[in-house]
Amino acid sequence: MIHTLPLLAPAILIAASIYLHRRRDLAPQRAAHLAEYASIAAAGAALAALIGLIAVGSGDSLLIGIAGAGLSARLDAVSGAMLLLVGFIGWIVVRYSRTYLDGETRQTHFTIWLLGTLAAVLLLVQSGNLVQFVGAWIATSLCLHKLLLFYPERVAAQRAARKKFITARCGDAALLAAAILLIAAYGTPQISAILEAARLGQGGTPAVLAAAFLALAAILKSAQFPTHGWLTEVMEAPTPVSALLHAGVVNAGGFLLIRFADVMLLSPLTLAGLVLIGGFTALFGGLVMLTQPTVKASLAWSTVAQMGFMILQCGLALFPLALLHIVAHSLYKAHAFLSSGGAVTLVASIRRPGPVAVPSLMNVARAFALAIAIYAGVYIATGLILGFGAKSPQAVALGAILIFGVAYLLAQGLADAAPRALTQRTALLSGVAAISYVVLQRLADWATSGTLPLTPPPGDLEWALILLALLSFGLVALAQATLPLWSHHPAAQGLRIHLSNGLYINAVEDRLLRGWAWHGPRAATTGKGEKT
Repeated sequence: MIHTLPLLAPAILIAASIYLHRRRDLAPQRAAHLAEYASIAAAGAALAALIGLIAVGSGDSLLIGIAGAGLSARLDAVSGAMLLLVGFIGWIVVRYSRTYLDGETRQTHFTIWLLGTLAAVLLLVQSGNLVQFVGAWIATSLCLHKLLLFYPERVAAQRAARKKFITARCGDAALLAAAILLIAAYGTPQISAILEAARLGQGGTPAVLAAAFLALAAILKSAQFPTHGWLTEVMEAPTPVSALLHAGVVNAGGFLLIRFADVMLLSPLTLAGLVLIGGFTALFGGLVMLTQPTVKASLAWSTVAQMGFMILQCGLALFPLALLHIVAHSLYKAHAFLSSGGAVTLVASIRRPGPVAVPSLMNVARAFALAIAIYAGVYIATGLILGFGAKSPQAVALGAILIFGVAYLLAQGLADAAPRALTQRTALLSGVAAISYVVLQRLADWATSGTLPLTPPPGDLEWALILLALLSFGLVALAQATLPLWSHHPAAQGLRIHLSNGLYINAVEDRLLRGWAWHGPRAATTGKGEKT
């Protein structure tokens, strides 16, 4: 019974959406309140499922189905964390939408599809078999499509939704192919049986091909280069949709790789491809983000970069860290989008800041050396005090990449013109960041032990990719830290213009998709001639 408890969360949301669809006579605010109560109940069911997991342990249940396929729930550390995360963020977004859309004639329509999207995501993260997983994956995209076209008369919204629709259908086809190959390789649609056999090295060529298709589906779902264009163009939808998309739905690609981690380990070449694509997307998205003039556009490109970093983690077989990344990024990005309007007001109300302290090359070099020393010291200290064992080379390398960001922070504090208070504060924050990374990484490993596979020792290919990642991220961090020293150069100004346009990848994609026939939903009109 405990293992069927997770199904209660999406059931509540589906029941609420069906009720609101049948009771169109309800006042929009009353319907919004009912939706909020349903989202609170769903979040409570997710929390109860997590408590049940702690008390009883992981397990699978099949409520309705034949031969292992049907409505089922898989309750373990991965699904428990995702259920609670989706339930909590879903409640926040539904509550925010109640006020944000107050007065909109189609508010109830929006609420219905918002509940449907959340229910589909909840079914996805707890799926115990491939049939439910693929069905929930497709349903999530279709429900989200309705939200993206909440303002169907907006041409930009139609264009972005079309691009998202085509990309999503390609991802659906890749996932469906992977599911067929997995069933052929293991003779069952049950995910637990597939993962158990894959952990023993079984599956053969069909499983290796399935891993490649899983990677392709994840790349398309999580907006990896060069298929990232749709994610940066869906700003025409209401802000709650942006929060739900960037904090939840776009993470599905990473969740797919984490859920089938044992299968992914069967194909080192596929993992290598994820490292290359994810690492490049992270660097590309981060650089473009710094050139964007608006808050929401900057946040959108930030999501592209964050998703790239998550895919990079999966490619390095650091699946517990990728799960931790999903949780942290979802909470941060939901807050960032829902508070973006307040940020604009705040920036407009404060006075202009004073001059920025520019670090010299010597200060930057000192900052990088100090950051690496802090990381090494924290790693040794936590091992001696807390008894942490040795980390994998992949995890150590990822920590070094993160510490490059700390080096940028330290460079500001070590600048000759920086006040002593700034220097002390940056040093303190750098130590806190390093300690937080090591401790949270260890907690993620502990929480998912037995559920997610251990990171295998790197071979020659993996070592080459690790060194490439360290070199690439290190050079970008160095360029950012020394930006005031070379940003005035004409070549830098030209590069900034090209980056602000995303290197024109979206324009190329628009031209390629121009020949696709598209017939969006017709905009209905009221008696007053207003589009609805």
